Amino acid sequence: MSHLFFTLAFSVLTALTACAQVAISADLLFTMTGDFKPIKNGVVLCGADGKIEAVGSITDLKIPESYEIITAKVATPGFIDAHSTVGLSGILNAPRHDQEQLEGSAPSQPELRAIDAYNGRDPLVKWLRDLGVTTVHTGHAPGMLISGQLMIVKTHVPSLTSSRDLLSEKSAIAVTLGAKALSKSPGTRSKAVAMLRGDFLKAQARLQKIEAAQNDEQKEVPDADLKLDALVEVLQKKTPLLINAQRHQDISAALRLREEFGFRLILDGAAEAYLLLEEIKAAGVPVIIHPTMARPYGDLENMTFTLAAQLHKAGILFAFQSGYEAYVPKTRVVHFEAAMAAAYGLPQEVALAACTIQAARILGLDERIGSLEKGKDADLVLFEGDPLETTTRTSAVIIEGKVVSDRAK
Repeated sequence: MSHLFFTLAFSVLTALTACAQVAISADLLFTMTGDFKPIKNGVVLCGADGKIEAVGSITDLKIPESYEIITAKVATPGFIDAHSTVGLSGILNAPRHDQEQLEGSAPSQPELRAIDAYNGRDPLVKWLRDLGVTTVHTGHAPGMLISGQLMIVKTHVPSLTSSRDLLSEKSAIAVTLGAKALSKSPGTRSKAVAMLRGDFLKAQARLQKIEAAQNDEQKEVPDADLKLDALVEVLQKKTPLLINAQRHQDISAALRLREEFGFRLILDGAAEAYLLLEEIKAAGVPVIIHPTMARPYGDLENMTFTLAAQLHKAGILFAFQSGYEAYVPKTRVVHFEAAMAAAYGLPQEVALAACTIQAARILGLDERIGSLEKGKDADLVLFEGDPLETTTRTSAVIIEGKVVSDRAK
């Protein structure tokens, strides 16, 4: 790339950062609407309020003179990491300093809130943002039976001084079925499921008391119980249960629990989901698949690079995640995982959708993020080439109409 290109790009981005209204012009614009096909010579107009004003081709959409223009080879919606621990797990990998993703003092702790530990200033958050990840679904890691709550936040938010800083304060409660959750107690899979059922039976009884008090003024509302109240919201379908289950028997157990208690279920990991495609499809349960390039050992020993392609062929909604890694830098990058899945049979447009609009649908935020449409947040990533080519660099990242990264990376 020439020195002149970088000089021009820096000038445009400097102007873009300072101005209120922006036009993005891309040779290929992936809006992630309809059939996910890109618009050639596409344009996105971003308003001063951080929302998208219009999307179309350069021949159909006139750019007002007052708008600053930035050009790119390729532009996509901001990427969504559908399950991460970033912000709780930090870049230094220091257990007493920046590793807040897993509390090991008890097997079941649904009351633990991600918002209380999240560090948006950790360099790991910026590292992901510079690569194009604009939204993360993050929180407590797999590893305990119920490890805690997850939340959804934009990667440009440095501190969470209010729940208004989040897209979702309690987006899911993280559960683990399988070897990662087994210790002294629970020590076996059957014990783990029995403990979960016991917790939900207690929550059911509590919900009945709450409902009875609401319908009868003479009955007292039970005192607050942080643990059970979190599970009551799961039973009320206010909060989904995200169950990390890799083996087919653990996936089956998750589906049975959903059938018994009627909660909203998101399958997480699901390495052996290819053995239960019909059952998952019939249940209407979405899947946040394990990182495509995860290491195949333990419960992941039967994983396959083709899982995303198989889920797509079966018509099961899925998204990509960075997951949790026990080594530096503690995270993966979702579109790199998507790139590997595309190399193993997943159509390119679907691979991008699973980092954008499909992730937004699973998280219940598709009215706001995940695609480039009028009225949605102006979150975009600009690339120097194919986003699913791992040597392609990100030239700019825009969140809510503002440039948050203008360094090629």
